[in-house]
Amino acid sequence: MFLDNLQVFHGLPAFEFAEAEPGAALPPAASVAWRIRAELYGAETTWAEEFARFAEAVDLSQVRALIVGMWNDAYESGPDEVIETLAAARDQLTALRAVFIGDIVGDECEVSWIHQTQVSPLLDAFPLLEEFAVRGGAELEFAPVEHASLRALTVQAGGLDASVVRGIGASTLPALERLDLYLGTENYGATVRLDDLAPFLSGERFPALRHLAPRNSELQDEIAVACASAPVVARLETLDLSLGTLGDVGAEALLAGQPLTHLKTLDLSHHYISEPLQERLMSQLGGAGVAVNLDVAGADEEGEDEDFRYVAVSE
Repeated sequence: MFLDNLQVFHGLPAFEFAEAEPGAALPPAASVAWRIRAELYGAETTWAEEFARFAEAVDLSQVRALIVGMWNDAYESGPDEVIETLAAARDQLTALRAVFIGDIVGDECEVSWIHQTQVSPLLDAFPLLEEFAVRGGAELEFAPVEHASLRALTVQAGGLDASVVRGIGASTLPALERLDLYLGTENYGATVRLDDLAPFLSGERFPALRHLAPRNSELQDEIAVACASAPVVARLETLDLSLGTLGDVGAEALLAGQPLTHLKTLDLSHHYISEPLQERLMSQLGGAGVAVNLDVAGADEEGEDEDFRYVAVSE
């Protein structure tokens, strides 16, 4: 689960608008990522009303990043009101370059319970958006889009439906440099299969991609095997296969496949890799200058048995 709210987004410190004292001086509009959320369960204030209060206090034309926190009854309904409100304000939010929908932590709503919606209209409304992130996989939809400016896309879920991945894969995103997908577990709705990742692994559809993270998956060994020969890997700076059930099969494939010594970072944290293979990874890749992250082994004494493996983010 996610235990803490974002502290930094789009390179800016997060600022909780709701916590500002009435009449207190606010930071310059362009200097922070503004977190806006409705009060928790049963609150009379809606997210749209809270945004209206924000719009009265802050120069919207200077806002660079917005973090959407809890909306009313996120465990039952998606952020349609949020997307409609932001789209209606697009002529005022002329400097907006980054949006995170669903900065909701475990004591507010578990990640698997966060209801989402069709999020592509937000990208359509803001053609200059450079970074977009969404948390929560329930009812999440992502229709294919054409977007010339988007450089970073993150989807965090305990279980991601294949239709979302296919929608992203069918999109035209020529500037996309970072793609971070929490694929999740079948127990919480994950239906992604290896073939669904083909558009990202082929290296053809996303020419600017430099940081690829198909992670938090029960298919982590299969994904690692595919990455061992995937054309896109040759131009990556970061390959992130963390948070899933990666074991010796995937680690062996990475060592035996195409050269990885050009990578700046290979993140395999939360893994089920045996100590001898960990040593080989550190020797062959770490010794060549790759920052190999093998921290936080998911395994305990039972980790060699695949029946006991689990992804880091699920419920």
